[in-house]
Amino acid sequence: MDILSTLKRLTLLPAIMLVSIGVSASVYATHDDVVIVAHYQQGELKLTKSEISNLFMGGVLKHGLTPVALPPENLTRVLFNTKVIGLTESRIQSYWAQMRFSGRKKPPQEFKTEAELLQYIEQTPGTIAYLSAKTEIPEQLIKVYSTVQF
Repeated sequence: MDILSTLKRLTLLPAIMLVSIGVSASVYATHDDVVIVAHYQQGELKLTKSEISNLFMGGVLKHGLTPVALPPENLTRVLFNTKVIGLTESRIQSYWAQMRFSGRKKPPQEFKTEAELLQYIEQTPGTIAYLSAKTEIPEQLIKVYSTVQF
């Protein structure tokens, strides 16, 4: 093998790597990955894991987003709680019971299915929700966070 053919191969390798990085994240998504999407009409938006956790636990962000959720028995919710919030469902339910009792905060509105949740956020600007990473995201929604690792 001569030096010229070796150089050509080495030059192609970075180009191949760049193309593969550009592949959609949904290709890499597994059934235990979650994406957080928002109906946000004021440009690009990316949130950190702690900002999302804070928002879904009753906090407020400067972006004015309102979180909506799935019911406790939903697998996507369990994954979201584990991977993003970092708490079990029972700990989260205990937290919300304390908040409701003290009158300080209310939990996010819940929808029975991902289809209902998706339809609601499509029609309601200013909402944010978590979905399975395998869900096809409509054009008017933006991904603000993902647990998908490439």
